Amino acid sequence: MTTSHANALVALGRYLRDKDYRFMTVTPATHRRINRRPGNERAADLRGIFGWSRPFAEADVAPELLALMREARILVPDGPLLRSALRASTLGELLVFHSSYPTDDDDAVFFGPDTYRFVGTMGRYFSWLGSGPVRALDIGCGGGAGALAIASKFPHAEVIGADINTRALALTMVNAQLAGLDNLSACQSDLFAGLEGNFDLIVSNPPYVLDPCELPYRHGGGMRGAELSVRIVQEALAHLRPGGSLMLYTGVAIAGAQDDFLEAIRPELERVCDHWTYDELDPDIFGGQLGEAGYEEVERIAAVWLHAIRR
Repeated sequence: MTTSHANALVALGRYLRDKDYRFMTVTPATHRRINRRPGNERAADLRGIFGWSRPFAEADVAPELLALMREARILVPDGPLLRSALRASTLGELLVFHSSYPTDDDDAVFFGPDTYRFVGTMGRYFSWLGSGPVRALDIGCGGGAGALAIASKFPHAEVIGADINTRALALTMVNAQLAGLDNLSACQSDLFAGLEGNFDLIVSNPPYVLDPCELPYRHGGGMRGAELSVRIVQEALAHLRPGGSLMLYTGVAIAGAQDDFLEAIRPELERVCDHWTYDELDPDIFGGQLGEAGYEEVERIAAVWLHAIRR
């Protein structure tokens, strides 16, 4: 994304805000169901274009809006119609650009209900941080939702959004500029490989499902998708300053009574943390995933939250 494309996207975001645009992004299954309803074949308004990712005719869009979309290079053909390559979602008072539906590309930037749970729970745990972190990190930041929330709450903090996906990093910086945040930067990094120094706060909402296509934004690796989350916990604890916090939102495949993810991270948590808590936020998410290969013995996928404070 060039500077001119990014500037056009920021201007597009401001256009949407001026029009009082709001959209809460739903699960892919709900998105598909709503779009299949009669009358939803084409976009009829801004929410249809930038929320529901529906096709539209050029004549149906204000010329100034079409010019901004063209300048930002987010117009893609859909037969005789057009479609936006990006969505815009409401996150509190923020507007966050991310990939359009469906997110099938290797470099897709995902945003959805998990994002809302992640940022909402993080906000409730900010009270543990006192005056706030000096240096904070969002690992696997995607479009930057976690990093944006931290940078907004703690304007004195240096906040870094790190991701292996350069498209995600470009959108993170667009979203930061749109929010008027100058304390957030982006860094390309495979987990901690491209980062230097330690942090007072590390947050993450990593991929956690077994994806047959191994799409980076979905695939969590072995242990029924928990492998990446285990790596993040282990490496993050090693990069926390004393008294620093790790906040992790992830999904865990539960087979029987045992939580294999928790048992894998427990020894390191006990070794280096004076305080840690682990809670199920939702006992049953992504139920449709249980019909996929690798989940034959899984009873449910739980949304979990880990907060650990480094000794």
